[in-house]
This record gives sequence, structure tokens and C-alpha cells, in this order.
Amino acid sequence: MTDTAPDTEALLGALPDGVLLVRDGRVVYRNPASAKLLGAPLPDVLERLKPSALIDLVERAADGPVEKVFQRESPPRWIEAGARPLDGNGVMVVVRDVTDRRKVEEMRRDFVADASHELKTPVASIQAAAETLVRAIEDDPEAAQRFARQVHATSVRLSQMVKDLLDLSRVESEVPEFQDVNLARLAAKEVDRVGDRAAVAGIDLTLDVARIIVRANRKDVRLAVRNLLDNALAYTPAGGRVTVSTKLAGSMAVIAVSDTGIGVPRRDGDRIFERFYRVDDARTRDTGGTGLGLAIVRHVAEQHGGSVEVESELGAGSTFTIRLPLRDPK
Repeated sequence: MTDTAPDTEALLGALPDGVLLVRDGRVVYRNPASAKLLGAPLPDVLERLKPSALIDLVERAADGPVEKVFQRESPPRWIEAGARPLDGNGVMVVVRDVTDRRKVEEMRRDFVADASHELKTPVASIQAAAETLVRAIEDDPEAAQRFARQVHATSVRLSQMVKDLLDLSRVESEVPEFQDVNLARLAAKEVDRVGDRAAVAGIDLTLDVARIIVRANRKDVRLAVRNLLDNALAYTPAGGRVTVSTKLAGSMAVIAVSDTGIGVPRRDGDRIFERFYRVDDARTRDTGGTGLGLAIVRHVAEQHGGSVEVESELGAGSTFTIRLPLRDPK
């Protein structure tokens, strides 16, 4: 059925990439992976080359190596194919699934576009306020002071956005190292960090933790808890309460941050973990949010083999819950 040597055929059969040998427009060999990648059953007899997207590639390969990316229809996948002429008569075609790579590239393009858009607003605000400040320094000292405060507040928000962008980029690109992490101690340190801020804001801050040891990346889990805690304080009015708790639930460790703040509309519950998604732009501007904190939390949780979810009632508060496996994620 083929003219490949047995050892060579065994080697090609073990490859994850698809390999086809084509002569005179007909497939004389293809390994099992090619049948899976091209969505066609492995033939018992020689058949004409499929799909049609490969025909042009094979024809052009007569002049030298060529590559092409095309979309397979059912089920939809992106396939990258490369063809090169053989020393004898024929063409070798190698195909591989690049759907995941295309998705990552698309996410990267979207991320850059979103980040550029989000950075434009505070930069423009700083520029406008600074220009007005220069003109008002001598003529209107009171207005100058007001615009100076605006420049400072906007620059702080811009700095936080850059920090969040760097944090998100890091957790998305790094392979985390895991060690034993005491969640109760980690949560207590984060509560201590914001204790003075909560007191000044008139918010009752409480800690309810059990001693739990998980295999996790301490830096990333601390970042996730910090973002949830900062978020809770930002959206809880004076007289409200924020609680940080940890507990065991089967083979999972649970970290919860609850507040009695303004809550999240039900329609937004599934989307608030998306990058730059905001329930209310005006509300986010008032609190200095960047739209990245919850995206970081979700990525950290999923990178640890866990999850994050929210339960909320508009006007009554929210509970954000991170679930992490006690052992290393497989």
C-alpha cells in the first residue's frame, strides 16, 4: 500500500503531525495523524488529495517549499500545512493543528488593543489637566490646585493600571513554582495590610480562617487575595463589613472574601472576570478600578487547577470564592 520502509513508516505513524506523500496528485501515503487533522477516514486504497485547500499547496511546491494556513470546516479547526518537493517524483506535506496558537494570537491582539484603549483615557486626562494647570498657576491658584489634584489622582490610577497589566502578563506567561502555603497566615497578612485603610473608611474588617496548607504559588495566591480584598473595600460604603475566610471543602481549599457593598447585577456575574470588563464605567472611575483585578484572580485560580466564582445581590453585597486543590494541579 505504501513504498515507505517499515521503520520509517513506524516513525511517521507515531508523529503528532500529519504527514502525506503525494505523487501525480494522488496520496500514496498518509499517517494516522493526518486523517485526524484533515477530518477524513484513513483510506484502504489510494485516493485523491483532500481537502481542496491542499491541492494548490502541492502544485506550488514544485517550485520550492511553501506553507499555508486554512480552516477545516467540520469540526472547525485551523490547520497549518507545509509542502516541499522530494528528491524523486512527489511532494511531502506536513500538517498540524494551530487552532490553539491562533486563539492565543487573537487574545494577544485583543489584549494590546484593549490596553491601548484603556491607557488613552488617563493619559489624555493628565495632559488636559496639566495644560490647564500651566495656564492657571498665576491667574487662578485655586483652579490650579484643583487640576493638580486631578493630575495626581489620574497618575495614580494610570500607575495602578500599568502594575495590573504587568501582573496579568506575568501570571499568564510564567510557569508557577509551587510550595507549601499557609492560607490562614497569608490571609491574615493581607487583612493587616489594609487594616488602617478600612478603619479610616469606617468599614468593619474581620478575619475567619482555619489553618490550611496548600501546594501553590505564594506570590500569585497573595496577589489574587489582595485584588479581591482591595475590590471589596473599594465598593463597600462606610458602616459596611468585609470578611476574609478560609475553610476546607473536601479536597479543595476555599478562600472567600465577602462584603456588604453595592453588589453586582446578575447579568454581569459571568463577565466580570473578563479583562477590562466593567459593570459601570462611572462607578469604576470613582473607585479607581482598572478592570484587570478580577481577570488576574481568575487566571491565578485556573492556573492552580481551581476556580473562582461570585455570589452577589445588587445593593446587598458580594462573596467572591476561590477554590484551590490541596495538591499540585496535574
